Amino acid sequence: MIDVHIHAVPPNLPGVGPLVPLLRCSGEVVAAELRREMQTAGVTQVFAMGAWNAGEDDPLGINRTLEIAPFVPGLRPIGIMDPVRTDAEHFRRVEQLLARGRVVALKGYLGYLHYEPAHANYRRYYELAARYRVPVMFHTGDTYSPQAKLKFAHPLGVDEVAVDHPNCQFVLCHLGNPWMIDAAEVIYKNLNVWADLSGLLVGDDGYFVSDEGRETIHELVQAVQQAIRYSERPNRFLYGTDWPLVPMAAYREFIRQAVPAAHHEQVFAENARLLFRLF
Repeated sequence: MIDVHIHAVPPNLPGVGPLVPLLRCSGEVVAAELRREMQTAGVTQVFAMGAWNAGEDDPLGINRTLEIAPFVPGLRPIGIMDPVRTDAEHFRRVEQLLARGRVVALKGYLGYLHYEPAHANYRRYYELAARYRVPVMFHTGDTYSPQAKLKFAHPLGVDEVAVDHPNCQFVLCHLGNPWMIDAAEVIYKNLNVWADLSGLLVGDDGYFVSDEGRETIHELVQAVQQAIRYSERPNRFLYGTDWPLVPMAAYREFIRQAVPAAHHEQVFAENARLLFRLF
C-alpha cells in the first residue's frame, strides 16, 4: 500500500502552524511514530510534503525530510514549488535535485500562496517536471489557513495548465474537496490529471467512530463514489491520508468504503506505481 500524501515536517505556510504538535518534535520521534503508523496500516511507501520557503540551501524544502528518511523505510520527499522565486540560481539548484532523483514530485500550495496554476512563475517548474518525469501535485479545495484565498485553490484552475503543458502530469490533492465533481470533470477531460484522496476529513481515532464522524464519513463515501463514476477514470485516483492529521489505519478503512472494491488495488497501489514510476 502506497500513501502518496503525508507530512513529516511543518509545511511553513502563511497562517499555518505545524499542523499537529508531533511535527515540532525531533526527527527521531517523528520517524518512530511514522514507522508505527505505517506498520499498523500496512503501508510500505509514503511520500512526504516538504516545507515552503526553507532557505537558499534548501530550494525544494526537503532537507529535514531527507534527515528523517533513513529511519523510515519507504519514505521519500516531495519538493515544494515556490512561485515567489524566479531567479536563475534558484532554478539551477532545483534542477540539480531533480536530476539526482531526490524528489518523487513537486508540490504547489494553491490558495495558501496567492498564485493561480497558470501564473508565469510556475511555468519553469512545469518544464522541469516534464523533463525529469515527476508529477506536479497541487493543493486544491478547502484550506487550513484564514489567510488563504480560495479562488486560487479551485480545481478548475488546473484544467488550464493541463492543456498548456500536456507532457506534465498533474495531481489534484484532496480531490478538490468540497468541489469534488469539478475535480472529477478536470480528470475526465484531461488524461494528464490525477487526484489523491488525502485529507478529506481530519480527526483522531475517536472522531472516526463518533456519531459526527460516522455521519461525515457516510457523506464523503457517497461524494467520492460519485466523483469516481463521473470521471470514468478509476485509474487516475491515488491513495493518500494527510497523516498526521488522521490516523493511517482508520483513514484506510474510510477509503476502502469510498472506493469500489474492484478498484482497490488500483487506488491503493497500482496507480501510484504508474504515476511515480516505481517499477
